[in-house]
Amino acid sequence: MKDRFSNHAKQYAAFRPKYPDALYNTLFKQVSSFGVAWDAGTGNGQAAIVLAKHFERVHATDISAKQLENAENAENIVYAVGETCGLPDHAVDLITVAQAIHWFDRGKFYMECARVGKPGAVVAVWGYGLLTVEDSIDEAIRDFYVSVVGPFWDPERKHIDQHYRTIGFPFAEITTPSFIMPFHWTLAELEGYLTTWSAVQKFMQVQGVNPVPELISKIRPRWKEKMNIKFPLFMKLGKI
Repeated sequence: MKDRFSNHAKQYAAFRPKYPDALYNTLFKQVSSFGVAWDAGTGNGQAAIVLAKHFERVHATDISAKQLENAENAENIVYAVGETCGLPDHAVDLITVAQAIHWFDRGKFYMECARVGKPGAVVAVWGYGLLTVEDSIDEAIRDFYVSVVGPFWDPERKHIDQHYRTIGFPFAEITTPSFIMPFHWTLAELEGYLTTWSAVQKFMQVQGVNPVPELISKIRPRWKEKMNIKFPLFMKLGKI
């Protein structure tokens, strides 16, 4: 796995969007037992902290110790550095991966799911794509996404652009609705989020300058105090 977020873990924790209740409600309807959940690629624990409100125990793993240092804690969450969870065979009721499966060695991960998942355990992976605001602003953001930082995206980013449709998923798949993540953001919040992009971080490392302020200066004349932001949210859901 590639670690693209350790160097800006605090900013990632501050500006990455939270997932909506509608996604979790859809997911939990398929879960038959709320004993143990494994949140793989947990990052700063955005999903793990929600799972902890429903499950007796949550095991949350990530390859980035820096990300885990910025994770929100709960008494029933165990955070651990690593790609596998180290839990006993057939011990897990739910396995989740939020905005991370495209980074995984998926063959290895799916083998671990088969090992630790109970018969009928639920596996859910989800992600979100490029945000939209309004046409004139969207055009500027799209140009930035493709033309400015486009060469700095890792090849794995294509899976996000394709809404995970091309990612193999060797489980009994369950059809899910499409979701939208809506937010009401200031321009500073947009700037903070854009700076967490892995392509932006690579651009900064190579070019020695942050490209986001130039984009923000183009958008500023069209930005109201707060504006409605939408992210397309997609999920693959299945049972072992």
